[in-house]
Amino acid sequence: MLKDHPKGLFVAFFTNMGERFGFYTMLAIFVYYIQAKFGYTATQAGAVYGTFLFGIYFFPLLGGWLADRVIGYGKTITLGTVLMFLGYGLMALPGFGQVVLFVALGIICMGTGFFKGNLQALVGNLYDDPKYEKNRDFAFNIFYMGINVGAFFAPHAATGISNLILENSGLTYNARIPALAHQFLDGALTDTSELISLAKAQLGSSFTDLTSFSQMYIETLSKSYNAAFAITALSIVASFLIFVGFKKYYKHADLTEKQKEASVEHKDKMIILTKQQTRDRLFALFFVFFVVIFFWMSFHQNGFTLSMFARDYTVSEVSNVTYTFFNLGSFLPFLAAIIGLVLLIRKKSKLSTKGIGFALLVGGGLLTYFVVNGFDPTMSISPQLFQHFNPIFIVFLTPVVIGFFSFLQKRGKEPSTPKKIGIGMILTAFSFGIMLVASRNLPAPAELQGSVSPMLISPYWLIATYFSVTIAELCLSPMGISFVSKVSPPKYKGTMQGGWLAATAIGNALAGFIGYFWDRWEVWQFFLLLIVMCLISATLIFSVMKKLERASES
Repeated sequence: MLKDHPKGLFVAFFTNMGERFGFYTMLAIFVYYIQAKFGYTATQAGAVYGTFLFGIYFFPLLGGWLADRVIGYGKTITLGTVLMFLGYGLMALPGFGQVVLFVALGIICMGTGFFKGNLQALVGNLYDDPKYEKNRDFAFNIFYMGINVGAFFAPHAATGISNLILENSGLTYNARIPALAHQFLDGALTDTSELISLAKAQLGSSFTDLTSFSQMYIETLSKSYNAAFAITALSIVASFLIFVGFKKYYKHADLTEKQKEASVEHKDKMIILTKQQTRDRLFALFFVFFVVIFFWMSFHQNGFTLSMFARDYTVSEVSNVTYTFFNLGSFLPFLAAIIGLVLLIRKKSKLSTKGIGFALLVGGGLLTYFVVNGFDPTMSISPQLFQHFNPIFIVFLTPVVIGFFSFLQKRGKEPSTPKKIGIGMILTAFSFGIMLVASRNLPAPAELQGSVSPMLISPYWLIATYFSVTIAELCLSPMGISFVSKVSPPKYKGTMQGGWLAATAIGNALAGFIGYFWDRWEVWQFFLLLIVMCLISATLIFSVMKKLERASES
């Protein structure tokens, strides 16, 4: 999988991994944070969440223009990391109000905009070399895996530091307390019996009054989230050091079309398109941009309504066997055992590889067994931990997807990149079909009034949804980035990567703003809306498939 790729890809891989670890550490707790600290309703939190994600993915348009027209890819990426560090650093300061919050979010959006699209454009430049061109799609699968290695550890980092701060204050996390505490402090809680019971469970005999407890719990929980944001800032420093320290491996690709025009060495290698070719390529790009809006609208429910579903509709206590999948100490050796089994039974594996596989299978299996035996029969899970499933599935399914498409490529049957995107939309609809089935008998969010549903479902419904939507994502997102890098007119490479991310931004904004329906509809009706939108999008992309394929070949 890693053969026939330039070393610059791996610099970009680890640079991206550090930045995405920081971003997803923040995102894992972002909605919980603003609801806990400021008492936002789901609709209000959705508006902030959607606007923030819109900015994160819309500002790459500005970043792409700045790189294409002014300072180039490398300098714009470096400037972006500095801005992100400043923004996350502000988020780490405890006690700030909403004004500082919005300033910090704006700085993070600007920094991410300078960073994200231009790093993708730089990777694309590495594969303009005919030596590597055939591996472009696979390269973006590998690059995309870097995002998700970071994203996998992010919820654990956020949860670990948050729980540590709470424990040092003699508290534990309980999803019901923040909303009840805010209602009490606002004078909107008519029945205080549940909050009193929860407060006594937290403080025992030291409990005195609800006002002091409510204020103390909200303040302590908010500070625990601030500590997680500090980890985010440190991860950006690591990303910066990797990108600057290994510049020699990508320096030759750090050239915009404008810089090539000024270079005698590169001027003869420039690609010149006719006006018609440029128009065809731009049409193909903007059509794909439009379609993927609805994928991101659906996918980014993971940080919004799916997070609320995990908190309000999913059991918070599971058996020690199920807890295996939520605890790094048991999940990682379990995954190692799975890898070992694959290496052991794989026909093409050498004897030495089979030996490694046997060692991983036995060692990982035994370690998993001993760790799980050390758990209590019933274990509590934090809702944000569900967000680690998508990235770990990305990491483990990427080699499978690459291997499958490589198998088809050797036989001349690999689907075109636009077809992979269309398949991804269909699989996304199927994923939310799982949630529709799971939620058909659950009470509407409006009935809960900030509390937890009396009917709770198994965590395996959400796990299955994350598994299937991950396969959809692998067919769509890295393929989309690859499509943009290949089809973009040379003068607009950075800007078009920004366009891809701007489409993502619109989808992310819609992801938050459709929280309006979450508060007003039945749960199953909300997921049905996502299914219908994804199927319409898939129909649209297959309706112009030949035109998209011609543009990518011109």
